[in-house]
Amino acid sequence: MSQTGTRVVKAAGFLMITMVVSRLLGYVRDVVIYTRFGQNSYTDAYNAAFSIPDFLYMLLVGGALSSAFIPVFSSYLATDKPEEGWRVASIVFNTVMVLMLVGIGIGLIFTPQLVYLLVPKLSPAAIELTITLTRIMFAQTFFMAMNGIAMGILNSHKHFTSPAIGSVLYNLAIIVVGWLLSLRWGIMGFSIGVVTGAILNFAVQVPALIRLGLRYEFSFDLSHPGVRRILELMLPVLIGLSVTQFNLFVTQNLASGLPEGMISALRTAQRLMQVPIGVFGIAVAVAVFPTLSEQAARKETKDFMQTMSLGIRTVIFLTLPAAVGLIALRVPIVQALFEQGNFDRFDTLATAEALLYFSLGLFGYSAIQVLNRVFYSIQDTRTPVTAGVITIVLNIILSFVLINYLGHGGLALAYSIAGIFNMVVLLVMAKVRLGNIGGRLLLASFIRTLTASLIMGVAASLTVIWLQPLLAFHPKLNQFLTVLAGVGVGVLVFGGLSLLFKMEEAQMVLSILRRRYGRRAKPA
Repeated sequence: MSQTGTRVVKAAGFLMITMVVSRLLGYVRDVVIYTRFGQNSYTDAYNAAFSIPDFLYMLLVGGALSSAFIPVFSSYLATDKPEEGWRVASIVFNTVMVLMLVGIGIGLIFTPQLVYLLVPKLSPAAIELTITLTRIMFAQTFFMAMNGIAMGILNSHKHFTSPAIGSVLYNLAIIVVGWLLSLRWGIMGFSIGVVTGAILNFAVQVPALIRLGLRYEFSFDLSHPGVRRILELMLPVLIGLSVTQFNLFVTQNLASGLPEGMISALRTAQRLMQVPIGVFGIAVAVAVFPTLSEQAARKETKDFMQTMSLGIRTVIFLTLPAAVGLIALRVPIVQALFEQGNFDRFDTLATAEALLYFSLGLFGYSAIQVLNRVFYSIQDTRTPVTAGVITIVLNIILSFVLINYLGHGGLALAYSIAGIFNMVVLLVMAKVRLGNIGGRLLLASFIRTLTASLIMGVAASLTVIWLQPLLAFHPKLNQFLTVLAGVGVGVLVFGGLSLLFKMEEAQMVLSILRRRYGRRAKPA
């Protein structure tokens, strides 16, 4: 493996570890909330309250800015112009903060109208609660915006530690602060915990920025070439994100007309599906993005294509078996994780059904994380946005159709079909734009991974069926042991098959482990 590939994999490995910790805390957060409140109008309101503040954040920072900022900032670093890079970062920071304050102000004024558009079919009491929680959530948007810019700067310098720690602190704050305050203020306490977590998420990154030589200027020079380039790259993404958020709003609007608790069931299932995306898909994508941007800036075409292929194949190799595993063990997983307190058997089955349909598109959404960044790294934001807009139209159409047949499961299935379609469109567009992307290698890797995953899924399911009647411990312990046994057998079967099939991805992982830990084992 090349030195660049090894560096990318090491960065991805570290991010995966921190993502696992963050996701585990995210699970604990959800367990605390659902054990205390169940899946009902309270948690429906809490989940709906994220939508408008999240839309503002994604519009200004989370999607549009991050996709445009890192390639431009990285190009200054790659061409030995750090001073200009910091100047651009300062201008962007100042501009975004002003826009964020204006957006939050407008959002606070018109919160009732926005909530009525979002979830009109909730009960009047639930709508009032959603309005209150949404106004609290707006405070976290401001700090998440600062966090997003700081993370972009740090990732451009290939510094991933502080942002990763920040995501851990974010969930930890929601759990601790939310639980303590909920004893007096109910579900509102967790909204305040979200704001506290956002503050800590940003604060932990400040020392790292200072160590990198933070250079801040109070400037709004929008005529700077770097800023203008970022704005040019952002415009298509802004259009795409607007359509994306419209799609989410349509889905939430449809879900508000389903039985009580279905918004929460969809949200819980989607979070479970997003665990492998966060641990593997986003970790790999974030790790390869700065390298792709540098290679594009230096016109290192061969290395660029190798990094892209490595990223896509690694993501699919890791997330396709995770998807099959979630489908095979969906009921035991939801039961073990959440079925307690006010979260009953009905909630388990509703969440498991949504998880089944969401998991079908898991590998697609994971691959999209890398594919989008491939285009962003060559400063092409129009192509992924075009693909995204087409996909969203498909998702909305499918949502209106499938909800009539499958209820909340139909909304999840529409989401998955759209994700796979988006991945295929991006692959086709990448071939058109970049030429030979190693399609045969990608397809062969996918087929071998899918075959091993399906066999693994059967083995995991049979393990659970065989083991459940034999366990006679505490019910909750039985549930966890069943899931662990199914996952353990699944990992062994998939790992063995991937080596039997002589998959390059499996050999790559093993060689890295041997090189890394074998070297440590040698005496000095």
